[in-house]
Amino acid sequence: MNCRFCATPLGQVFLDLGAAPPSNSFLSAEDLNGPEVYYPLKLFVCPDCFLVQVDEYKRSTEIFSSGYVYFSSYSSTWLAHAKAYVDAILPRLGLGPQSLVMEIASNDGYLLQYVRERGIPALGVEPSGSTAAAARAKGIETVEDFFGVRLATQLAAQNRQADLIIGNNVLAHVPDLNDFVAGLALALKPANPANPAGGLITMEFPHLYRLVESAQFDTVYHEHFSYLSLATVRRIFAAHGLTVFDVEELPTHGGSLRIHARHKADPLAAETKRLRDLLALETAAGMQTDGYYAGLQVRAERIKAELLGFLAEQKLAGRTVAAYGAAAKGNTLLNYCGVKPDQIAFVCDASPHKQGLFLPGSRIPVLHPDALRQRKPDFVLVLPWNIKDEIMSQLDYIRSWDGRFVIPIPSPEVL
Repeated sequence: MNCRFCATPLGQVFLDLGAAPPSNSFLSAEDLNGPEVYYPLKLFVCPDCFLVQVDEYKRSTEIFSSGYVYFSSYSSTWLAHAKAYVDAILPRLGLGPQSLVMEIASNDGYLLQYVRERGIPALGVEPSGSTAAAARAKGIETVEDFFGVRLATQLAAQNRQADLIIGNNVLAHVPDLNDFVAGLALALKPANPANPAGGLITMEFPHLYRLVESAQFDTVYHEHFSYLSLATVRRIFAAHGLTVFDVEELPTHGGSLRIHARHKADPLAAETKRLRDLLALETAAGMQTDGYYAGLQVRAERIKAELLGFLAEQKLAGRTVAAYGAAAKGNTLLNYCGVKPDQIAFVCDASPHKQGLFLPGSRIPVLHPDALRQRKPDFVLVLPWNIKDEIMSQLDYIRSWDGRFVIPIPSPEVL
Protein backbone atom coordinates (compact mmCIF):
# COMPACT_ATOMS: atom_id res chain seq x y z
CA MET A 1 0.00 0.00 0.00
CA ASN A 2 1.24 3.49 -0.87
CA CYS A 3 0.26 6.85 0.62
CA ARG A 4 -2.82 8.22 -1.11
CA PHE A 5 -1.20 11.67 -1.30
CA CYS A 6 2.55 11.31 -1.84
CA ALA A 7 2.74 7.62 -2.91
CA THR A 8 5.33 6.75 -0.24
CA PRO A 9 5.19 3.02 0.70
CA LEU A 10 3.38 2.49 4.01
CA GLY A 11 4.37 0.08 6.73
CA GLN A 12 3.80 1.68 10.15
CA VAL A 13 0.43 0.72 11.67
CA PHE A 14 -1.25 3.52 13.57
CA LEU A 15 -4.30 1.59 14.80
CA ASP A 16 -5.79 -1.85 14.17
CA LEU A 17 -9.46 -2.30 15.09
CA GLY A 18 -9.80 -5.73 13.52
CA ALA A 19 -12.53 -6.21 10.93
CA ALA A 20 -16.01 -4.72 10.76
CA PRO A 21 -18.83 -4.09 8.31
CA PRO A 22 -19.11 -0.50 7.00
CA SER A 23 -20.56 1.65 9.77
CA ASN A 24 -23.54 2.95 7.81
CA SER A 25 -24.52 -0.37 6.19
CA PHE A 26 -27.62 -0.87 8.32
CA LEU A 27 -29.57 -4.12 8.06
CA SER A 28 -33.24 -4.79 7.44
CA ALA A 29 -35.07 -7.63 9.19
CA GLU A 30 -34.67 -9.71 6.02
CA ASP A 31 -30.92 -9.10 6.03
CA LEU A 32 -30.60 -10.79 9.41
CA ASN A 33 -30.96 -14.16 7.69
CA GLY A 34 -27.87 -13.54 5.56
CA PRO A 35 -24.17 -12.91 6.08
CA GLU A 36 -22.43 -9.55 6.34
CA VAL A 37 -19.19 -8.60 4.65
CA TYR A 38 -16.45 -7.49 7.05
CA TYR A 39 -13.49 -5.37 5.97
CA PRO A 40 -10.21 -4.74 7.81
CA LEU A 41 -10.21 -1.51 9.80
CA LYS A 42 -6.51 -0.76 10.02
CA LEU A 43 -4.83 2.63 9.79
CA PHE A 44 -1.32 3.38 8.55
CA VAL A 45 0.79 6.54 8.88
CA CYS A 46 2.92 7.87 6.05
CA PRO A 47 6.57 8.35 7.13
CA ASP A 48 6.96 11.28 4.72
CA CYS A 49 3.82 13.47 4.84
CA PHE A 50 2.34 11.92 8.04
CA LEU A 51 -1.05 11.37 6.49
CA VAL A 52 -2.92 8.76 8.54
CA GLN A 53 -5.06 6.61 6.28
CA VAL A 54 -7.03 3.43 5.86
CA ASP A 55 -6.69 1.25 2.80
CA GLU A 56 -9.72 1.44 0.48
CA TYR A 57 -11.13 -1.99 1.18
CA LYS A 58 -14.65 -0.85 0.37
CA ARG A 59 -15.06 1.56 -2.52
CA SER A 60 -16.64 4.96 -1.92
CA THR A 61 -19.21 4.27 -4.63
CA GLU A 62 -20.50 1.39 -2.48
CA ILE A 63 -20.51 3.40 0.77
CA PHE A 64 -22.34 6.48 -0.55
CA SER A 65 -25.09 4.60 -2.36
CA SER A 66 -28.76 5.46 -2.81
CA GLY A 67 -29.49 3.75 0.52
CA TYR A 68 -27.16 5.98 2.56
CA VAL A 69 -28.91 6.68 5.88
CA TYR A 70 -27.04 9.62 7.40
CA PHE A 71 -29.12 12.81 7.17
CA SER A 72 -27.46 15.86 8.72
CA SER A 73 -30.68 17.71 9.54
CA TYR A 74 -31.61 15.38 12.41
CA SER A 75 -29.04 17.02 14.71
CA SER A 76 -30.17 20.37 16.10
CA THR A 77 -26.60 21.07 17.21
CA TRP A 78 -25.30 20.58 13.69
CA LEU A 79 -28.05 22.75 12.19
CA ALA A 80 -27.19 25.53 14.61
CA HIS A 81 -23.51 25.16 13.70
CA ALA A 82 -24.32 25.45 9.98
CA LYS A 83 -26.57 28.47 10.42
CA ALA A 84 -24.01 30.31 12.55
CA TYR A 85 -21.38 29.73 9.87
CA VAL A 86 -23.64 31.05 7.09
CA ASP A 87 -24.70 34.07 9.14
CA ALA A 88 -21.03 34.99 9.66
CA ILE A 89 -19.37 34.15 6.34
CA LEU A 90 -21.80 35.57 3.78
CA PRO A 91 -21.75 39.18 5.02
CA ARG A 92 -18.00 39.04 5.59
CA LEU A 93 -17.41 38.07 1.97
CA GLY A 94 -20.05 40.46 0.67
CA LEU A 95 -21.82 37.75 -1.32
CA GLY A 96 -25.08 38.51 -3.11
CA PRO A 97 -27.43 37.47 -5.92
CA GLN A 98 -24.59 37.43 -8.47
CA SER A 99 -22.44 35.11 -6.36
CA LEU A 100 -22.35 31.31 -6.21
CA VAL A 101 -21.94 29.23 -3.08
CA MET A 102 -21.07 25.59 -3.64
CA GLU A 103 -21.09 22.90 -0.98
CA ILE A 104 -19.41 19.57 -1.60
CA ALA A 105 -21.04 16.67 0.23
CA SER A 106 -24.08 18.86 0.79
CA ASN A 107 -26.09 15.96 2.23
CA ASP A 108 -29.77 16.88 2.69
CA GLY A 109 -29.30 20.63 2.27
CA TYR A 110 -28.82 21.22 6.00
CA LEU A 111 -26.46 24.20 5.30
CA LEU A 112 -27.37 25.47 1.84
CA GLN A 113 -30.96 26.05 2.95
CA TYR A 114 -29.65 29.03 4.95
CA VAL A 115 -27.72 30.33 1.92
CA ARG A 116 -30.83 30.06 -0.24
CA GLU A 117 -32.90 31.93 2.37
CA ARG A 118 -30.62 34.94 1.79
CA GLY A 119 -31.29 34.93 -1.95
CA ILE A 120 -27.79 33.76 -2.88
CA PRO A 121 -27.46 31.08 -5.59
CA ALA A 122 -26.48 27.75 -4.04
CA LEU A 123 -25.28 24.53 -5.63
CA GLY A 124 -24.89 21.27 -3.76
CA VAL A 125 -22.74 18.32 -4.84
CA GLU A 126 -23.89 15.10 -3.18
CA PRO A 127 -23.22 11.51 -4.35
CA SER A 128 -25.90 9.82 -2.26
CA GLY A 129 -29.30 9.65 -3.95
CA SER A 130 -31.33 9.58 -0.74
CA THR A 131 -29.84 12.75 0.72
CA ALA A 132 -29.65 14.53 -2.65
CA ALA A 133 -33.39 13.97 -3.08
CA ALA A 134 -34.05 15.44 0.37
CA ALA A 135 -32.04 18.55 -0.58
CA ARG A 136 -33.94 18.99 -3.84
CA ALA A 137 -37.19 18.78 -1.89
CA LYS A 138 -35.99 21.92 -0.07
CA GLY A 139 -35.49 23.67 -3.40
CA ILE A 140 -31.70 23.35 -3.44
CA GLU A 141 -30.09 22.59 -6.78
CA THR A 142 -28.04 19.46 -6.26
CA VAL A 143 -25.68 17.61 -8.59
CA GLU A 144 -25.78 13.92 -7.71
CA ASP A 145 -22.16 13.01 -8.33
CA PHE A 146 -18.73 12.58 -6.77
CA PHE A 147 -16.58 15.69 -6.79
CA GLY A 148 -13.19 15.80 -8.50
CA VAL A 149 -11.37 17.11 -11.55
CA ARG A 150 -13.94 15.70 -13.96
CA LEU A 151 -16.95 17.42 -12.37
CA ALA A 152 -15.02 20.62 -11.60
CA THR A 153 -13.99 20.89 -15.25
CA GLN A 154 -17.62 20.55 -16.31
CA LEU A 155 -18.74 23.26 -13.88
CA ALA A 156 -15.96 25.62 -14.96
CA ALA A 157 -16.97 25.12 -18.62
CA GLN A 158 -20.50 26.17 -17.63
CA ASN A 159 -19.08 29.33 -16.01
CA ARG A 160 -20.12 28.02 -12.58
CA GLN A 161 -16.95 28.59 -10.60
CA ALA A 162 -17.78 29.45 -7.00
CA ASP A 163 -17.14 32.51 -4.85
CA LEU A 164 -17.31 30.24 -1.82
CA ILE A 165 -16.74 26.48 -1.69
CA ILE A 166 -17.74 24.73 1.51
CA GLY A 167 -16.76 21.22 2.53
CA ASN A 168 -17.83 20.02 5.98
CA ASN A 169 -16.58 16.59 6.96
CA VAL A 170 -15.87 15.54 3.39
CA LEU A 171 -12.08 15.81 3.07
CA ALA A 172 -11.58 12.76 5.29
CA HIS A 173 -14.07 10.80 3.16
CA VAL A 174 -12.17 11.22 -0.12
CA PRO A 175 -10.24 8.21 -1.45
CA ASP A 176 -8.34 10.23 -4.09
CA LEU A 177 -7.16 13.35 -2.27
CA ASN A 178 -5.14 14.67 -5.20
CA ASP A 179 -8.07 14.50 -7.61
CA PHE A 180 -10.37 16.11 -5.07
CA VAL A 181 -8.11 19.05 -4.16
CA ALA A 182 -7.16 19.61 -7.80
CA GLY A 183 -10.90 19.81 -8.47
CA LEU A 184 -11.26 22.46 -5.76
CA ALA A 185 -8.69 24.63 -7.52
CA LEU A 186 -10.62 24.32 -10.80
CA ALA A 187 -14.03 24.98 -9.24
CA LEU A 188 -12.90 28.04 -7.26
CA LYS A 189 -13.43 31.39 -8.94
CA PRO A 190 -10.07 32.90 -9.94
CA ALA A 191 -9.10 36.50 -9.37
CA ASN A 192 -10.09 38.93 -12.12
CA PRO A 193 -10.43 42.73 -12.48
CA ALA A 194 -14.01 42.61 -11.21
CA ASN A 195 -13.11 40.29 -8.33
CA PRO A 196 -9.44 40.87 -7.42
CA ALA A 197 -9.52 38.50 -4.46
CA GLY A 198 -10.99 35.44 -6.17
CA GLY A 199 -12.93 32.81 -4.27
CA LEU A 200 -12.59 31.26 -0.81
CA ILE A 201 -12.60 27.63 0.28
CA THR A 202 -13.50 26.58 3.83
CA MET A 203 -13.23 22.94 4.87
CA GLU A 204 -13.99 21.36 8.21
CA PHE A 205 -12.58 18.04 9.35
CA PRO A 206 -11.82 16.27 12.65
CA HIS A 207 -8.35 17.20 13.87
CA LEU A 208 -6.00 14.23 14.15
CA TYR A 209 -4.41 15.88 17.16
CA ARG A 210 -7.69 15.66 19.09
CA LEU A 211 -8.22 12.05 18.02
CA VAL A 212 -4.87 11.07 19.49
CA GLU A 213 -5.02 13.23 22.61
CA SER A 214 -8.51 12.02 23.61
CA ALA A 215 -8.26 8.43 22.28
CA GLN A 216 -11.17 9.00 19.88
CA PHE A 217 -10.60 5.70 18.09
CA ASP A 218 -14.31 5.30 17.41
CA THR A 219 -14.08 8.07 14.80
CA VAL A 220 -12.24 5.53 12.65
CA TYR A 221 -14.45 3.82 10.08
CA HIS A 222 -14.42 2.84 6.44
CA GLU A 223 -15.99 6.09 5.24
CA HIS A 224 -13.04 8.00 6.71
CA PHE A 225 -10.17 7.28 4.37
CA SER A 226 -7.87 9.94 5.89
CA TYR A 227 -7.15 11.41 9.35
CA LEU A 228 -5.74 14.89 9.05
CA SER A 229 -3.36 17.31 10.69
CA LEU A 230 -3.12 20.96 9.69
CA ALA A 231 0.45 20.52 8.43
CA THR A 232 -0.48 17.63 6.16
CA VAL A 233 -3.56 19.40 4.75
CA ARG A 234 -1.50 22.50 3.99
CA ARG A 235 0.96 20.35 2.08
CA ILE A 236 -1.79 18.65 0.07
CA PHE A 237 -3.44 21.95 -0.87
CA ALA A 238 -0.12 23.58 -1.77
CA ALA A 239 0.61 20.75 -4.20
CA HIS A 240 -2.44 21.90 -6.19
CA GLY A 241 -1.87 25.65 -6.17
CA LEU A 242 -3.97 26.47 -3.12
CA THR A 243 -2.75 28.23 0.03
CA VAL A 244 -4.22 27.36 3.41
CA PHE A 245 -3.78 30.73 5.11
CA ASP A 246 -6.08 30.60 8.15
CA VAL A 247 -7.57 28.05 10.52
CA GLU A 248 -10.21 27.94 13.24
CA GLU A 249 -10.46 25.37 16.02
CA LEU A 250 -14.02 24.09 16.49
CA PRO A 251 -15.62 21.90 19.18
CA THR A 252 -17.55 19.78 16.66
CA HIS A 253 -16.88 16.03 16.37
CA GLY A 254 -14.68 16.04 19.44
CA GLY A 255 -12.41 18.77 18.05
CA SER A 256 -12.29 19.89 14.42
CA LEU A 257 -10.47 22.41 12.25
CA ARG A 258 -11.95 24.80 9.73
CA ILE A 259 -9.30 25.77 7.21
CA HIS A 260 -9.48 28.77 4.88
CA ALA A 261 -7.79 28.49 1.49
CA ARG A 262 -7.42 30.60 -1.64
CA HIS A 263 -5.57 30.42 -4.93
CA LYS A 264 -1.84 30.79 -4.35
CA ALA A 265 -1.75 34.10 -6.25
CA ASP A 266 -4.68 35.56 -4.31
CA PRO A 267 -3.56 38.75 -2.50
CA LEU A 268 -5.73 37.80 0.50
CA ALA A 269 -3.93 34.50 1.08
CA ALA A 270 -1.58 35.88 3.74
CA GLU A 271 -0.91 33.53 6.65
CA THR A 272 -2.57 34.43 9.95
CA LYS A 273 -1.11 34.22 13.43
CA ARG A 274 -3.56 31.53 14.48
CA LEU A 275 -2.42 29.37 11.57
CA ARG A 276 1.21 29.75 12.65
CA ASP A 277 0.28 29.08 16.28
CA LEU A 278 -1.56 25.86 15.47
CA LEU A 279 1.26 24.62 13.26
CA ALA A 280 3.62 25.30 16.17
CA LEU A 281 1.34 23.31 18.50
CA GLU A 282 1.40 20.32 16.14
CA THR A 283 5.17 20.51 15.85
CA ALA A 284 5.63 20.73 19.62
CA ALA A 285 3.37 17.70 20.07
CA GLY A 286 5.63 15.72 17.72
CA MET A 287 3.13 15.23 14.91
CA GLN A 288 5.97 15.33 12.37
CA THR A 289 7.69 12.36 14.05
CA ASP A 290 7.00 8.63 13.97
CA GLY A 291 6.86 8.39 17.75
CA TYR A 292 3.69 10.45 18.01
CA TYR A 293 1.74 7.73 16.24
CA ALA A 294 2.50 4.97 18.73
CA GLY A 295 0.44 4.21 21.82
CA LEU A 296 -3.16 4.73 20.69
CA GLN A 297 -3.67 0.98 20.26
CA VAL A 298 -3.08 0.33 23.96
CA ARG A 299 -5.47 3.11 24.96
CA ALA A 300 -8.19 1.75 22.65
CA GLU A 301 -7.78 -1.72 24.14
CA ARG A 302 -8.12 -0.29 27.66
CA ILE A 303 -11.38 1.50 26.77
CA LYS A 304 -12.67 -1.74 25.24
CA ALA A 305 -11.90 -3.67 28.42
CA GLU A 306 -13.50 -1.01 30.63
CA LEU A 307 -16.70 -0.85 28.56
CA LEU A 308 -17.07 -4.63 28.42
CA GLY A 309 -16.45 -4.79 32.17
CA PHE A 310 -19.21 -2.23 32.78
CA LEU A 311 -21.69 -4.11 30.57
CA ALA A 312 -20.88 -7.43 32.25
CA GLU A 313 -21.37 -5.88 35.68
CA GLN A 314 -24.82 -4.56 34.77
CA LYS A 315 -25.88 -7.85 33.21
CA LEU A 316 -24.88 -9.81 36.33
CA ALA A 317 -26.76 -7.30 38.49
CA GLY A 318 -29.91 -7.63 36.37
CA ARG A 319 -29.76 -4.01 35.19
CA THR A 320 -30.56 -3.03 31.59
CA VAL A 321 -28.48 -0.94 29.22
CA ALA A 322 -29.78 0.77 26.07
CA ALA A 323 -27.95 3.12 23.73
CA TYR A 324 -28.81 6.36 21.99
CA GLY A 325 -27.66 7.55 18.59
CA ALA A 326 -27.17 5.04 15.76
CA ALA A 327 -24.06 6.92 14.65
CA ALA A 328 -21.15 5.57 12.62
CA LYS A 329 -18.76 6.13 15.54
CA GLY A 330 -21.05 4.06 17.74
CA ASN A 331 -20.91 1.17 15.29
CA THR A 332 -17.12 1.27 15.31
CA LEU A 333 -17.11 1.17 19.11
CA LEU A 334 -19.66 -1.64 19.42
CA ASN A 335 -18.06 -3.82 16.75
CA TYR A 336 -14.53 -3.36 18.07
CA CYS A 337 -15.76 -4.33 21.54
CA GLY A 338 -17.87 -7.22 20.20
CA VAL A 339 -21.07 -5.96 21.83
CA LYS A 340 -24.28 -7.84 21.01
CA PRO A 341 -28.01 -7.43 21.82
CA ASP A 342 -27.69 -9.45 25.03
CA GLN A 343 -25.51 -6.63 26.41
CA ILE A 344 -27.28 -3.62 24.85
CA ALA A 345 -30.91 -4.43 24.15
CA PHE A 346 -31.66 -1.62 21.68
CA VAL A 347 -30.49 1.75 20.41
CA CYS A 348 -32.78 4.72 19.85
CA ASP A 349 -32.35 7.31 17.11
CA ALA A 350 -34.38 10.34 16.03
CA SER A 351 -33.93 9.63 12.33
CA PRO A 352 -36.84 7.71 10.79
CA HIS A 353 -34.41 6.55 8.11
CA LYS A 354 -32.70 4.35 10.72
CA GLN A 355 -35.66 3.29 12.86
CA GLY A 356 -36.75 -0.29 12.20
CA LEU A 357 -33.30 -1.29 10.99
CA PHE A 358 -30.45 -3.07 12.79
CA LEU A 359 -26.92 -1.88 13.45
CA PRO A 360 -24.32 -3.48 11.19
CA GLY A 361 -22.26 -6.16 12.90
CA SER A 362 -23.82 -6.00 16.36
CA ARG A 363 -27.34 -6.37 14.91
CA ILE A 364 -28.84 -4.33 17.73
CA PRO A 365 -32.31 -3.04 16.76
CA VAL A 366 -32.81 0.69 16.14
CA LEU A 367 -36.00 2.03 17.70
CA HIS A 368 -37.87 5.31 18.02
CA PRO A 369 -36.81 7.35 21.11
CA ASP A 370 -40.21 6.60 22.68
CA ALA A 371 -38.82 3.14 23.48
CA LEU A 372 -36.79 4.69 26.29
CA ARG A 373 -39.93 5.87 28.09
CA GLN A 374 -41.61 2.52 27.50
CA ARG A 375 -38.76 0.24 28.61
CA LYS A 376 -37.04 2.51 31.18
CA PRO A 377 -33.47 1.17 30.95
CA ASP A 378 -31.15 1.70 33.91
CA PHE A 379 -28.40 3.14 31.71
CA VAL A 380 -28.29 4.89 28.32
CA LEU A 381 -24.96 4.68 26.51
CA VAL A 382 -24.52 7.87 24.45
CA LEU A 383 -22.80 6.68 21.28
CA PRO A 384 -22.42 10.11 19.55
CA TRP A 385 -20.60 11.47 22.60
CA ASN A 386 -19.55 14.54 20.60
CA ILE A 387 -23.12 15.90 21.00
CA LYS A 388 -23.68 14.50 24.48
CA ASP A 389 -24.95 17.81 25.86
CA GLU A 390 -27.70 17.96 23.23
CA ILE A 391 -28.67 14.33 23.82
CA MET A 392 -28.58 14.47 27.61
CA SER A 393 -30.76 17.57 27.55
CA GLN A 394 -33.30 15.90 25.25
CA LEU A 395 -33.36 12.70 27.32
CA ASP A 396 -33.17 14.23 30.77
CA TYR A 397 -36.48 12.52 31.57
CA ILE A 398 -34.63 9.23 32.19
CA ARG A 399 -33.66 10.71 35.57
CA SER A 400 -37.31 10.26 36.63
CA TRP A 401 -36.74 6.51 36.97
CA ASP A 402 -33.15 6.98 38.18
CA GLY A 403 -31.74 6.26 34.74
CA ARG A 404 -28.17 7.37 34.14
CA PHE A 405 -26.07 8.23 31.10
CA VAL A 406 -22.83 6.55 30.12
CA ILE A 407 -20.24 8.36 27.98
CA PRO A 408 -17.71 5.94 26.40
CA ILE A 409 -14.87 8.22 25.23
CA PRO A 410 -12.15 9.05 26.33
CA SER A 411 -12.98 6.56 29.09
CA PRO A 412 -16.35 5.04 30.08
CA GLU A 413 -17.99 7.39 32.57
CA VAL A 414 -21.41 7.24 34.27
CA LEU A 415 -23.14 10.63 34.61
